[in-house]
Amino acid sequence: MTLGRQLRRPELPTAGARWCEAALPEGSVYRFLARERGRLFPPELFADLFQATGRRSVPPSILAVVMVLQRLEGLSDREAADRFAFDVRWRYAAGVADAVAGEETASFASTVLVDFRARLRASADPDRIFRVTCELARQAGLVGVKRVLDSTPLEDAVATQDTVTMLRGAIRGLLRACPPELKTKVQAGLRREDDYTAPGKPACDWTDRAAREALVDALVRDGYRAHYALRGERLDPRTAEAAALLATVTGQDIEETDDGRFRIFEGTAADRVISTVDPQARHGHKTAAHGFDGYKGHVAVDPDSEIICAAEVSPAATGDAVVAPTLLGDLAPDQGGPTAGGVVYGDSAYGTGTHLAWMDEHGLAPMVTTQLPAAPGGRFAKDQFRVDLQAQTVTCPARVTVAIRPARRGGGRAWFGAACSVCPLRDACTSSVRGRVVTIHPHEVTLAAARARQRDPVWRADYRATRPKVERKLAHLLRRRHGGRRARVRGLVRVTQDWKLLAGAVNLARFATLGLRSTSTGWQVQPA
Repeated sequence: MTLGRQLRRPELPTAGARWCEAALPEGSVYRFLARERGRLFPPELFADLFQATGRRSVPPSILAVVMVLQRLEGLSDREAADRFAFDVRWRYAAGVADAVAGEETASFASTVLVDFRARLRASADPDRIFRVTCELARQAGLVGVKRVLDSTPLEDAVATQDTVTMLRGAIRGLLRACPPELKTKVQAGLRREDDYTAPGKPACDWTDRAAREALVDALVRDGYRAHYALRGERLDPRTAEAAALLATVTGQDIEETDDGRFRIFEGTAADRVISTVDPQARHGHKTAAHGFDGYKGHVAVDPDSEIICAAEVSPAATGDAVVAPTLLGDLAPDQGGPTAGGVVYGDSAYGTGTHLAWMDEHGLAPMVTTQLPAAPGGRFAKDQFRVDLQAQTVTCPARVTVAIRPARRGGGRAWFGAACSVCPLRDACTSSVRGRVVTIHPHEVTLAAARARQRDPVWRADYRATRPKVERKLAHLLRRRHGGRRARVRGLVRVTQDWKLLAGAVNLARFATLGLRSTSTGWQVQPA
C-alpha cells in the first residue's frame, strides 16, 4: 500500500468549511486541526509506514485527525468512521468538508483505523502523534523545567479470571498455539475427560468441596503433562509464549500437599497473572481500600501550560516511583547534563528513598512529599528516636542507646531487646515480647532531609499551589469511561500506544485553547 496524499484545493473555501469557520469558536480543536493539520501531520511524517508501490491508502493526515478526535470523544472505530462520514466538523478538521465520493476520500471502513494503528505499532516510532505535540510545545516555549507527576488506574478490557478458569484457559491456549503434530502429541498425554475445545469453566459440582479440589488437582496435572510433552521440541515464538503462560498460571496459585495432591493456596501471589486473555494485566491498589485490575497510566505535566510532557503505562502492581525516571527523561537525559533548575512535584508515592536519591543524582529539585513514620496504636513513631548514622546508634525516648546492626543491602536494624522488658515507657512504645526494633533505610539521610524540608511553610504553600494541577489534567484524560478510565485494548504495548495517543489528543485540544498558531516566524501563542 502506498502513501495517500490529499488533493490540493486552490479554490475558495467550500460551503461546509465556511459554515464551520463561522459557527465554531476560536478555541475549538476542530478549527485548530483544520488550520494547522498540514504542519502537524505532513505526509513525510508517515512515509515509513507505506511501500513504494501498491494501492493508494487513505491519506494518513486524515487518519491522524480522525484518531485524535476519536480519542477526545471516546468513540469506537466504527463510531469514529461514521462520525467522519456524517459530521461536518470532523470533515472540516480533516480538510475534506465538502468532499464527495469519487472526488476525494469522503469515507472509509473502520478497519482502516485498525490497520493504521497496527502499522504505527510495528514501526520504529509508534507514538509519533504524541511526540509531535511534545516537540511543538517546546518550539512554542510552552514547556519549562517544572514537572508534576501522577498516575491513575486503567481498568482492564477483559474480565478477571479465577484460578480454575485460567488453568483450563492456559491449556486451551497451548493447544491452539501448537502446530498439528505437536498438538496431537500434547493431547495424547492429557488425562482429564475434556477435549479443551469449549471455552469457560469445566463442569463441576461447585457446592462439593471434594469435587472442587479434585478438579483443581486434575487440571494442574494436565498442565504438567502438557509441559512434559514439549520436552525436546523446538517451539515457535507463539507456542513458546503459550507454554510460558501455562507454566506461570500453573505455579502462581498452586501448592502441593503432604499427600502429593495439588490445591489452591490461600492468599495472592505477588505479581499474579489475572487473566489468560490479557496476561500482562495485574491486581493494583491506588489506595489501601481501593483495588483495581489492569494497568496504571502515568503522566508528567508542565504545571504552567498544563501540557503533558511524558506519558507511560505500567502493569497495575508497579510502583509510581519506578516509572518516574522514564517520565523525567527530558529533564534528566541519559546523555548530556540534566536540565538546569529542574523541579519535580509529586505525592508520597514518588517520595521513596530510591527515587529521592535518583533525583538528587540528576540535579532535580524534589517537591515530593515523603510519608512520615507511624507506629500502630499511637505508639512512639520512628521520628521520636534519635538516629545517629555517624556513630551508628539509635537512642529511644527512654534514653537507651543501642547499635545499628548493618544489613547486607544497606541500612540496618536497631534492636532494643531486653531493655524494653524493664522500660517504664514500654506500653507507649511496643507490644512485642522481643522488644522494639527500629529499621534504618539505606537512604535514611535522604528521607530525613525530605521530611525536614516538607515541614517548611513556604515549601508546603508551593506544593499545594502546584501539585493539584495534574489532577485536572487526569480528569481531562479520563472523562470518558471507555477509552479513558477503562482500557479499549488488551496488552501492555497496545494500552501504552492508546494512552499516548490520548495524551497527544488532549495536548492538541490544549493548544487550541491557548490560541497556538503557526506564523512566518514560528509557532506563537495568540489568545483571542
